Amino acid sequence: MNSNAITHVVDDDPAVREGLCALLGSVSIPTHAYASAHEFLQVAEPGMSGCLIVDVRMPGMSGMELLQTLKARDIHLPVIVITGHGDVAMAVKAMKAGAVDFLLKPFNEQELLDLVRASLNRSDQDISLQQTREQAALRFSELTSRERQILDLIMKCQHSKAIAYELGISEKTVDVHRFNIMRKAGTRNLSELIQLCIQAGDAVQTGSGPLGPG
Repeated sequence: MNSNAITHVVDDDPAVREGLCALLGSVSIPTHAYASAHEFLQVAEPGMSGCLIVDVRMPGMSGMELLQTLKARDIHLPVIVITGHGDVAMAVKAMKAGAVDFLLKPFNEQELLDLVRASLNRSDQDISLQQTREQAALRFSELTSRERQILDLIMKCQHSKAIAYELGISEKTVDVHRFNIMRKAGTRNLSELIQLCIQAGDAVQTGSGPLGPG
């Protein structure tokens, strides 16, 4: 778990904010507290690490609306929703919108700490995955349009002979292109090349659409 990751607490109740910050601080988890969703949105930005604890029902912008706004702004944080018994349906809806879990008030302190630690670990993994995707996409940015076309067909599990037939070129030419693709991608074999394409995901575009097995 990244010791510098921040747990952001968004709740309009000062007592709840202070209690959560004190609890998390007691186990050395850095926190920032916000009295409203709008206040948090002033500092929220894509790529930020940590996790978010938010009350599902707040005046102004609700926790649910905050989740929707974060998604629209391409801000991806693990979210733990706090809710009263009467708002369980809303909390479930929030989970369908991307929240990782929800806690009923009054919640068990240890359960909250466990969820926060799991969320912070998930945040680290998400950031690492994004960095891997960006690095993979950078490698593929050097491919020519023909190489991208052939790579797309490779990802559709086509062999050199089938690719040559579809493109109207020789099988030897396909093999030369495949060698150049692997050289530019920094991969040693076809297995590594496919794995790198999967890691890049939609970050890499070919002439016929995103790279992928489809």
